[in-house]
Amino acid sequence: MDTNAKLKQSVVDYYGKFLNGSKDLKTSACCTVESIPNHHKPILSEIDDEIITRFYGCGSPIPEVLDGKTVLDLGCGTGRDVYLASALVGENGYVIGVDMTDEQLDLALRHVDKQTKKFGFSSPNVDFRKGHIEDLNSLGIEDNSIDVVISNCVINLSPDKEAVFKEIFRVLKPGGELYFSDVFADRRVPHELMDDPILYGECLSGALYIEDFRRMLDRFGCPDFRIVTEHKIELEDPEIENKVGMISFRSLTIRAFKLDSLEDKCEDYGQVATYLGTIPESPHRFVLDDHHIFQKGKPMPVCGNSTSMVQDTRYGKYFKIAGDRSVHYGEFDCKPISNTTGDTSQGCC
Repeated sequence: MDTNAKLKQSVVDYYGKFLNGSKDLKTSACCTVESIPNHHKPILSEIDDEIITRFYGCGSPIPEVLDGKTVLDLGCGTGRDVYLASALVGENGYVIGVDMTDEQLDLALRHVDKQTKKFGFSSPNVDFRKGHIEDLNSLGIEDNSIDVVISNCVINLSPDKEAVFKEIFRVLKPGGELYFSDVFADRRVPHELMDDPILYGECLSGALYIEDFRRMLDRFGCPDFRIVTEHKIELEDPEIENKVGMISFRSLTIRAFKLDSLEDKCEDYGQVATYLGTIPESPHRFVLDDHHIFQKGKPMPVCGNSTSMVQDTRYGKYFKIAGDRSVHYGEFDCKPISNTTGDTSQGCC
């Protein structure tokens, strides 16, 4: 068995056999620490307790404006986010969940009919497929077929992250969005730590160094990603802390778009974006990232990349844009909130 196969089997064993619920985790890395959006709460109350109890995640990676969309959840586990998204996309939308662990998928599949009835749908709008997130083609997921890809603390568990992101940008439609939560490290994690099944299963030793992540996305044509939220992970286990040494881990929720117009720097074209306040779940403001919070009706100067993100995607009809790229005024002064707090993890903007 090669190294990648061993790591995948380690994950299958950890999540399929070792863990019986989130209470069995040794750290908070794979536990959701973000507050739940208010419009998600009534939906989650309709999802069976068994699904939620055995679900593992480090964020709430479900963006707005999903009605009628096709969503792909990578590493869906018991299907909590799949079912949450299924209610948000509605009967005219569709959600595909991919996972490689039989025990997790079996649990998710047991609840398809029950959840369909709870949401008042005449037929299921979810599809669970067993496979590897590094090879979505073998699961019949075609080029340019997905509106939104989500993932909740899973990509760090992949031994071949290059393949994962290559597949993501293959299946996303032009203007489509990757919106995911995961664990990132402030330096490259020593390779030998990946041999520890607990460190790997707890989403630590497979965590990407944030700058390597940035470089990887750039290779796949995405030179600018945005951090929406971030939280420091408290390990809380002396043995694990001793093993990882001075490495610091953070849970980040990130969004990235499949757009040809993005540049590797934020450039100033004198453009202004105004949020119309017409997204039902966000009537007063729209959060693009940790430093672009659009208030309803208030014009906001934006760089060319931010303009593309709110104009050339499914968010376009909810914004009014003034200006184009005919005149360039130099680099846009655009710094994330994290820059003022001594945190160096950031997107290109």
